[in-house]
Amino acid sequence: MTPTTPDDLTDLIMLNNATLGHLRALKLPGFADAFEQQLVQPDIQGLSFEERLALLVDREVQARDDRKRVRLLQRAALKYTTATLEDARFEGVRGMDRATLMSLALSSWITQGQTITLSGATGLGKTWLACALGQYACRQGHSVQYLRVPRLAEELRILHASGEFRRWLTQLAKTDVVILDDWATGSIDAATRADLLEIIDDRASVRATIITHQLPIEHWHGWIGDPTVADAILDRLLQRCRRFDLQGQSRRTPREPQDGAPRSAKTSRKEASA
Repeated sequence: MTPTTPDDLTDLIMLNNATLGHLRALKLPGFADAFEQQLVQPDIQGLSFEERLALLVDREVQARDDRKRVRLLQRAALKYTTATLEDARFEGVRGMDRATLMSLALSSWITQGQTITLSGATGLGKTWLACALGQYACRQGHSVQYLRVPRLAEELRILHASGEFRRWLTQLAKTDVVILDDWATGSIDAATRADLLEIIDDRASVRATIITHQLPIEHWHGWIGDPTVADAILDRLLQRCRRFDLQGQSRRTPREPQDGAPRSAKTSRKEASA
């Protein structure tokens, strides 16, 4: 009922303020914000109680989803935090295009616990693509963890020394997507080799893994070193594996002008005076 006296209006304002306070105390900020907006919308009274309640609940669900995505992205610790599938570019790169990338991203590779390998020379954007896939996974509500293999040995030694390795390993086993960047770059010692087997074994056919690498897969056995451990790691990684071999010219170095490509004015003046 619409208040008809100043006292009625005052009581209603106090009631609404108390309700907003309770909603925020209950950690329902989305619900509270939406309710506050409804209070200043003159046409909202045209909706039924059920319709208004549905709008409030929907706002809270959206707010929680947004907060969850922010937390997932922070925990992922991606190397390229702004990498997104929408910004992917493939000029001069073969082995991957937008249609292939989107088909992969929209497939069930995460829920099926597949391994994705992105191979190719340095500068082709392997790490950037891996981070873009990781960022998209976070947007879909999946947990992601980025690890750079060359510095993994030192991180593992610290975890062992602090007694945190088992807890970290258990948490990693629950992570939906693990990105192992710069795989097979540099040497690997026996302790790291054993820990790597533990990491891979927990994920085999259960959780998804993305690996970026330059060393061809047929040489991984030699890089790992120990034949028994190598067999175990490769068997688990390649059970459900989708391979993408990127080829082309590095994007980290400026390209020489191609025949017919426009040249700078400075270059044209030099050629004219030659």
